[in-house]
Amino acid sequence: MAFCSKCGSAVSGQFCATCGAPAGVPGVTPAPMTGVAAGGLTENMASALCYLAGFITGIVFLVLEPYNKNPRVRFHAFQSIFLNAVFFAIYMVLSIFMVTPGLVIMSAMLHGMVSLAWFVLWMFLMWKAYEGQSIVLPVIGPLAQKQAGS
Repeated sequence: MAFCSKCGSAVSGQFCATCGAPAGVPGVTPAPMTGVAAGGLTENMASALCYLAGFITGIVFLVLEPYNKNPRVRFHAFQSIFLNAVFFAIYMVLSIFMVTPGLVIMSAMLHGMVSLAWFVLWMFLMWKAYEGQSIVLPVIGPLAQKQAGS
């Protein structure tokens, strides 16, 4: 049986049905993938998913075996955890002001603006991580780099 030299899938014919590359040498099996891709996710996908559910996915990618050894994935996981910790602290402070009689409307408007800004930042960080770029946030970014060892 022939295997594609580009993607490793089985080929029956002159070209790979998966990627369109010419068929590989018959009877030769491709070498197993190494690194982060061997775990099922590419490095950029794992980095983007670190931001998906905040604390939870950040901790998950710090625990899972192939990803916890990659400094880039570790950086995004730590930055996600720290970013969500800061947002949680801001949310708690704003919630305290929500019960203060004179500050309810102003606090509610501020809460909405902070939530929108956090959502835009969250989406931006996931997008840039998926593109392979590492955006280092001002205060928590260097802490995340230090923790990740990068």
